[in-house]
Amino acid sequence: MFVKNVLVIFSLVLVSLSAHAGLNIQHWQTASGTRVYFVENHDLPIIDVSINFPAGSARDTSASSGVAGITRYMMTLGAAGMDEETLTNEFADIGAVFGGEFDLDRAGFKLRTLTSEQAKALETFNKVLHKPDFPEAVLAREKVRIVSGLQESATKPESISNKLFMRALYGTHPYSLSEDGEEQTISALQVTDLLKFYQTHYTAKSAVIAMIGDMTPAQARTIADNMSAGLPQGPAIDKLPPVAALSAPNVQSVNHPASQAHIMVGQPGIKRGDPDYFPLYVGNYILGGGGFVSRLTEEVREKRGLVYSVYSYFMPMAEAGPFQIGLQTKKEQANDALKLVNATVQQFVEKGVTEKELKAAKSNLIGGFPMRIDSNSKILDYISVIGFYQLPLTYLDEFNSQIAKVTTQQIKEAYQRRIKQANFATVIVGAQE
Repeated sequence: MFVKNVLVIFSLVLVSLSAHAGLNIQHWQTASGTRVYFVENHDLPIIDVSINFPAGSARDTSASSGVAGITRYMMTLGAAGMDEETLTNEFADIGAVFGGEFDLDRAGFKLRTLTSEQAKALETFNKVLHKPDFPEAVLAREKVRIVSGLQESATKPESISNKLFMRALYGTHPYSLSEDGEEQTISALQVTDLLKFYQTHYTAKSAVIAMIGDMTPAQARTIADNMSAGLPQGPAIDKLPPVAALSAPNVQSVNHPASQAHIMVGQPGIKRGDPDYFPLYVGNYILGGGGFVSRLTEEVREKRGLVYSVYSYFMPMAEAGPFQIGLQTKKEQANDALKLVNATVQQFVEKGVTEKELKAAKSNLIGGFPMRIDSNSKILDYISVIGFYQLPLTYLDEFNSQIAKVTTQQIKEAYQRRIKQANFATVIVGAQE
């Protein structure tokens, strides 16, 4: 009955956009140097907490590829003398939800719990953060599992194309490293490697805490202080090196027995906080981010029937993340599809968008925004991003107004300034033999 009641309460956590208009994000720094971002909301007896570290895959090296990901994962498999089953039960027994995230830039953990159970939930959460065990037997088991997964991925065209594409975009930059690591580097990892990575990258001065829910500012400060104080007290992690622009086109074609060709096209894009973000974001909805209403889908799929799917997106990161166009098509249609994609992009960059397209894009993006912040957990994700990348505290409040201000001229100028199609990287996996 208790678990059922918990699920009912969690299902009621949805909140309306109006309830979060003018989101009041409080911000401070703990005595240990951790930045904290907090939104007070007593609508429901629930708190959501996250903590993020600059410990994503870009903190690996070519010789230690995979250590960042396996360190974060192993932290959930044993802490303070508790094995993975005990940790799982500690959260489950009080209805708490424990999770996390991992990407190029960030490694993090999340907790959702009833206010009445927060003391126990936070105690276990802090044990994961402060006292990871990295058991040798568990590491040995996980290395076998990860290597097996890598071997399987090496046969899949989507995995092959993604790995080649990131290498083509980033060369020797850390963003080129696989989030999952490589077979040889994973096999060579030892517990001492994980401990060193944890001590170096999971420091209080590098951490960013985000919180929302049923707690006062004083309670939030206590929670953040306890979370921060138990972390390694080393220096903050240095910023990543900048990403170099591509200076020449790079086309790679790989044979594969799959019936479809997987194609990726693009270049390094933009950083978080880039002044061109909103023109590029709105423009990309028109180009390839708007699904069936995008130009790429209309030209390449609907009119010519050359692809099963086609899309484009920007992924802003701490440094320039990828601008990526992806498509899947029959092998015999790959060249025609790629030519049409490139022609569509060229026309888009040269001529820009119409007022009709812009009006429709704004309507869809602004109209869909409430769905992106309709729960505390979704708002927490935004607060985490705002904190980690040090975006303006008004970022969410001003999101729709920034979209509304975008003009056709701004889109045209931003794409002509930032997209250098002559130097695109292109990867084709499953090329016709």
